[in-house]
Amino acid sequence: MANTIAALAREGGVGVETVRYYQRRGLLRTPEKSGGSALSGGIRRYDGEDIRRLKFIRAAQAAGFTLEQVGELLDLDASEDRARARALARERIEALDHKIAELQAARESLQRLAAACGEGRAGPCPIISAFRVDGG
Repeated sequence: MANTIAALAREGGVGVETVRYYQRRGLLRTPEKSGGSALSGGIRRYDGEDIRRLKFIRAAQAAGFTLEQVGELLDLDASEDRARARALARERIEALDHKIAELQAARESLQRLAAACGEGRAGPCPIISAFRVDGG
């Protein structure tokens, strides 16, 4: 299947500039232009492998991998280095666990503030006071 960059972007659920960004980062190939004259320059055509790769990039990003890690995963896909892929996944799980712990702590803090605010005592609202940076 041959697609233009716009069709590739649409199929991958991204904008054309995102595709170009991935190309500059070396995550997607930039095919040669085909057809056209010396003046018109022709059109770049993308195939099913490009669509698969773009969707892989998006899915890996959705799982929280950085673009550097996505690039490494793509390289590992070619080499079938499962140990390194597993290590990357474990690193990502550890980072997610840390973020979950941070979010749970923030939730508990907000619950305490909301409860204190609901007690109806006189004075400033504990929620507003907790976020003041001026000390007042």
